[in-house]
Amino acid sequence: MQFDEIYTRYFSGVYRYLLKLTGDPDTAEELTSETFFKALKAIDSFRGECGIYSWLCQIAKNCWLTYAKKRGRTAPFEEEDELIADPRPGVEETVADSDDAARIRQILHKLPETYKEVFLWRVYAELPFDQIGSLFGKTANWACVTYHRAKKMITDRMEEEP
Repeated sequence: MQFDEIYTRYFSGVYRYLLKLTGDPDTAEELTSETFFKALKAIDSFRGECGIYSWLCQIAKNCWLTYAKKRGRTAPFEEEDELIADPRPGVEETVADSDDAARIRQILHKLPETYKEVFLWRVYAELPFDQIGSLFGKTANWACVTYHRAKKMITDRMEEEP
């Protein structure tokens, strides 16, 4: 696949992922451009151990983390209200109410990093479990189990906290 085909096929998905992380269309567009620039420079080193979309999302996440650190953010995914803006069915349905969205965001940030990241990759980047697993050097089954455990932790904590 030529790089222009990769760009055309995956640009909107990477942009949507970054929009969820940044909450700002201009920043998401800037970081998406940076992501594809870095991917173009590194395409020869792409080994195919994961899907191209997973690889691009990992580059995008690293671009966002660098951006966030430059702006004085010290922890990834800190105070990101927009991360809960476009949920899937299930426990995520409750985010339609802004109070619930804030509670879920607070709970999410208290989860161990692995659970938080797997949840975010699945819900907001819409990656399949096999791609999530490959990002962590694990299996699709591991990613599925980790996602469902994170979802259960969020559900349980939502029920515990008024």
